Amino acid sequence: MFPNSLKSKLVLALGACIIGSSVAAADFPTRDIRLIVPWPAGGGADAISRKISNIAEQELPKSIYVENIAGAVTATGLIQMTNSRPDGHTVGVLTYDSVITLPRGQMVPGYSLDNMTPIARITSEADAIVVSKHSGINTFEELVEAAKANPGKVRVGVAPKGSGPYLSVIQLEELLGVDFNVITYAGSSSAEAEALLSGELDAAISSLGDFSGIITSGDAKGVVELSSVQNKTYTDVPTIKSKGFDLQTGSFIVLAAPKDTPADAVATLETTFKTAYDSAEFQDWLAQVGVTADWLGADEVQGWIGELQNKTFTLMDELNL
Repeated sequence: MFPNSLKSKLVLALGACIIGSSVAAADFPTRDIRLIVPWPAGGGADAISRKISNIAEQELPKSIYVENIAGAVTATGLIQMTNSRPDGHTVGVLTYDSVITLPRGQMVPGYSLDNMTPIARITSEADAIVVSKHSGINTFEELVEAAKANPGKVRVGVAPKGSGPYLSVIQLEELLGVDFNVITYAGSSSAEAEALLSGELDAAISSLGDFSGIITSGDAKGVVELSSVQNKTYTDVPTIKSKGFDLQTGSFIVLAAPKDTPADAVATLETTFKTAYDSAEFQDWLAQVGVTADWLGADEVQGWIGELQNKTFTLMDELNL
């Protein structure tokens, strides 16, 4: 048995720990928040992450800074996130590859969604086919005609095997009865944009938002979006549904923290980013770049990820991917 004096000290120490933890949670954040974007600077995911974090930090006593850590199809940066102290001061950006490609292929030891706590889904974007001005192609119909007249010659750039755009191009070849020259590019869509600019590619598949810069400049043109809903920004880009085909693919932005991050910190992050998401500044910016605002909170996003994986993995099995 402990002496009464020692008991009193233990009780006081325990009480101090509890109070200290409560104060720490109430004071969150106590330092700047690190937002890891697992793609190089300049791509669509990077732009969206920077925009919403710039607005979100206005609601906090500390700043949010973006760090680009690319590699291993997003695993390099996200493993750094999951290995960080689970206190809410490190957040990671997940895209299609983080949720589908990596878990499907079990490509990187140590990478697992089980090591993460989802905070929210912010946006979703349909994939689209964008053509280079050097290609001489101006419409979806002309692209199909060129591919049928020249099997294996029309150069289409996509992310690596297992990615959403790669899955899209395989499905397109089957739907359209064509054979493209599929060229994969590691990293973000910025590499494909450069290839479209130089004429190295005839076409590429990613979101219209990813290619907004070269579309605006006239160096590239969207010829079809792989969706059934008309894009409100790019009203001149038809949906593939309007062309008589049913194919819907795309990506998204999800924010997550390390597993075991305190619920209070996750709630603060979710509320802060939701306020930024709802702002006129962010919504207007999304409309300008053609990205769909598509919020899901922490309570919903985990279930959505599970449903997406089940659906996509089944399709991959059918296509032997």
